[in-house]
Amino acid sequence: MSAADARRKAVLRAIVADYIASQEPVGSKSLVERHGLKVSPATIRNDMSVLEQQGYIEQTHASSGRIPTEAGYRAFVDALHDVKPLSAAERRAMLTFLESGVDMEDVLRRSVQLLAQLTNQAAVVQLPTLNVSRVKHCEVVALTPTRLLLVLITDAGRVDQRNVELDTPVGEEAVRQLRDVLNQVLVGKTMREAAESLSALAAGAPADIAHAAQRATGVLIGTLVETTSDRLLIAGAGNLTLYGTGDLHSVIDALEEQVVVLKLLASAQELEHVSVRIGRENEDEELSRAAVVTTAYGAGAEALGGLGVVGPTHMDYPGTIQKVAAVAGYISRILSGE
Repeated sequence: MSAADARRKAVLRAIVADYIASQEPVGSKSLVERHGLKVSPATIRNDMSVLEQQGYIEQTHASSGRIPTEAGYRAFVDALHDVKPLSAAERRAMLTFLESGVDMEDVLRRSVQLLAQLTNQAAVVQLPTLNVSRVKHCEVVALTPTRLLLVLITDAGRVDQRNVELDTPVGEEAVRQLRDVLNQVLVGKTMREAAESLSALAAGAPADIAHAAQRATGVLIGTLVETTSDRLLIAGAGNLTLYGTGDLHSVIDALEEQVVVLKLLASAQELEHVSVRIGRENEDEELSRAAVVTTAYGAGAEALGGLGVVGPTHMDYPGTIQKVAAVAGYISRILSGE
């Protein structure tokens, strides 16, 4: 790489960093003064002209400085080989806050609240789906003689509850027996893996619990296997209104509708890898003016869901990447029992 190319890369990094900090066009004189570039403003102006021709920056007005383009942000992010780690105090504060969660969903709820607060963006997290987490236990509770409550607990700490209405009453022994046969079918399996066994159980259950088994398995298959169980937790959507631009209204709408964001988080399945999508790199039109930073969390080596931050393209990329990675890591530690 020539000295001129190396300098232009440094100029681009400086322009992106200054624009992220100020959201004001960046001029050659301020670059020289702020970053100690050992060349004249005229040389920097020439470098800026080359960077503009290459599509990394643009000039909004004839007499103004430059601002980064999406390509400029991408080059800036790709050059972030090392992200400064959190301080020990920051790590302790984050871990203490997340560990105070009473269950898995509370931990994830705290994680999006924390990310929204730390980044001043909108934070999203996908609850583990029953397609990837495995059943740890199925409890059966008789609410009335003709109404049962099924409580499904997964290895990720997720809890799902379903009511089962019966035509005929059942006693305590039948409830216990139903609990036993359901656990034999479900424990250690995902709901999709258990679907065939559940169908067989419905057809071949002992006569004294046949009706209850048929209704219970029908509810499990119909509501937890055949329908999507993806859910999102969102915090900080209101932060997107603080940037004084109408460009993010479609992003707020996408957050409310959830489908677009769920699809995005579903693609975040690699632990310890942070993905950054900028502007039109996002496939969905609703996010074409936003930047999205995502990663996966999990238990052990298995990814259970995605989480991330949605904000403007001029977000603080180093800080956001750092915080998303840290929160995902702490969630994984907690879910793994470390």
